[in-house]
Amino acid sequence: MDFELRYSQYNERSILIEWPSIIDENILNDVLRFKALIETNTVKVLVNVISSYNSLLVVYGSAIDNVNDSVLSLKNWYTNEDNSAALSSRLFEIPVCYEEEFAVDLAAYAKAVSRSKDAIINLHSSVIYKVYFIGFLPGFLYLGGLPKSLHLDRKNTPDLNIKKGAVGIGGKQTGIYPQDSPGGWHIIGSSPVEFFLPQETPPCFIKAGDRVRFKVISKSEYFELKKRYANASMNPEQFLCHD
Repeated sequence: MDFELRYSQYNERSILIEWPSIIDENILNDVLRFKALIETNTVKVLVNVISSYNSLLVVYGSAIDNVNDSVLSLKNWYTNEDNSAALSSRLFEIPVCYEEEFAVDLAAYAKAVSRSKDAIINLHSSVIYKVYFIGFLPGFLYLGGLPKSLHLDRKNTPDLNIKKGAVGIGGKQTGIYPQDSPGGWHIIGSSPVEFFLPQETPPCFIKAGDRVRFKVISKSEYFELKKRYANASMNPEQFLCHD
């Protein structure tokens, strides 16, 4: 592992570890490897390790006695660990309807990026995306790998109520809203899939490091799937691809 990291005490029970502040798959992989390493080495005293695209928050079960010692241990693990270990990464195919009823911003977005609606749909659904992290809402997937020609800054004025399942583009990323929420992303479609089920363990079946591609479906298929998921338990295995 070869990035220069910054370590700081976040509160009395946690330490924040930060990588360079850029969206980069090599950084993400490094974050996830170090996360797994920390979880393995501190299982008896650890409560949680929370990852983002360029940071880890290491949360301990009690107040940290000596922050310098804890940071030194973390630094030694990072410096000495082999970074060639393979990371598990599952591929999920997620159905999305891009029809006008759900793609409320597609016309304006198409004009802004100087592409036709069909070209946007074809390109957006042809890419395999990487899950960088899950937040700001529980189950919200931040997906990296959006083609540069589809990059567009978030809206200057956020919408007050983006619908659950909405597929949006914000800056260099695309993502899916797991529940109704305010937001500033450009909405180009919707997925009938439930991404946050609090009664399940884990509540979100996709994790950071996994990959996602989108499958174009019609409006009738969307409502059929929505009805099916509402009337029966959704099995995440149905979206898993064996590549």
